[in-house]
Amino acid sequence: MGHNHHHEHDHHDHDHEHDHHDHDHHHGHHHHAPKNYNTAFVLGISLNLIFVIVEGLYGYWSQSLALVADAGHNLSDVAGLLMAWIAFWLAGKKPTRHFTFGLRKSSVLAALFNAVFLLIAVGIILWEAVHRLMTPNLIESKTVMIVAAIGIVINAATALLFFKDKNDDINLKGAYLHMAADALISFGVVISAVVISYTGLNWIDPAVSILISLIIIWGTWDLLKNSVKLSMDAVPENVDPVAVKAYLEGLTDVREVHDLHIWAMSTTETALTAHLTMNQLTLDNKKLVEITKELKKSFKIHHPTLQVELFEENFECHLKPEDVL
Repeated sequence: MGHNHHHEHDHHDHDHEHDHHDHDHHHGHHHHAPKNYNTAFVLGISLNLIFVIVEGLYGYWSQSLALVADAGHNLSDVAGLLMAWIAFWLAGKKPTRHFTFGLRKSSVLAALFNAVFLLIAVGIILWEAVHRLMTPNLIESKTVMIVAAIGIVINAATALLFFKDKNDDINLKGAYLHMAADALISFGVVISAVVISYTGLNWIDPAVSILISLIIIWGTWDLLKNSVKLSMDAVPENVDPVAVKAYLEGLTDVREVHDLHIWAMSTTETALTAHLTMNQLTLDNKKLVEITKELKKSFKIHHPTLQVELFEENFECHLKPEDVL
C-alpha cells in the first residue's frame, strides 16, 4: 500500500492554503531539488567562513568584544548551515534494511540542533552583554561599523537563499533563521556604533545586544517547539488530524477508523497508518490508489498504510481503545 505514493509525484495543484509550492519538490524529485540547495549551501558556507576569519582578526586587532563575539556567533552559523546541508543530503538517501525510512528524520534532528544551537549562541551573547553593561569598554567604532555592515550583507544574502522554502521545510527554516538572526545582530552592532560615535554612551552597545538577543529568542522559539514536536512523532503543523479521520470515516463501507497515526518521516514528508473497520471488504487496488492520491492532495500525506478489518459482531481489534498505541 505504501508504495502507491511513488507513482504520483507530479506537482499537485497549487490551490492550497499557505503551503502553496509544497513538499513535492523535495521528495522523489531528487534530480533537481538539491541542486539549487547545494549551490545555496556552498555559497552560504563559503561566504560566512571567509567573513568569520576576517571578522575575528579585525575584532582582535580593534579590541572589540562585540566583533569577536560576533565572529564566534557567525562560526556557529557555518556549523548550522553545514548541519542543515548534511541533513538535506541524508534525507535523500535510499532506505536500507535497518533504516526502513531511510535517513529522512535527520532533517528533523538538524532543525532541532539548529534551534538549540541558536539559543546557546544567543545565550552567550546575552551573558557577554550583561557583563559589558557593568564594565563598558571603548570600541573602535569605525572598524566595527564597517565589518558589521559587511556582516549584514553576507547574512541577509544567505538568509535570502533559503527564504522561498523556509515555510515548507523546518530544516531550511533553521538555516534561514540562523542567518536572519545574524543579519539582525550585525545590524545592532552598526546602530550602536553609530549612536556611540555621536553620544559617547558606551552602554548602548551591550543594551542593543540584549534587545536583539531577546528578539532572536522569540523568533527561534517556534522552530524549537516544532522540531521537538516532530522528533516526538507529533502530527505535523500542516496536517489536520480531525479532517483526515473524517475523510477516512467517510469512505464507502467504512464503519469506523481506529489506531490512526500521523507523523513526520522528515521535515517535508508525512506518513499515516490507520485501521479501517469495514462492513464489506470493497477496497480494491483502484480505490487504494484513489485514497492515496486524495490523502496526498488534500492532506499532504505522502506515505499512507491502511489495515482493513471486516466488521464482525464479536470481533474487536485489540488496538481499538484510544489509549493503546
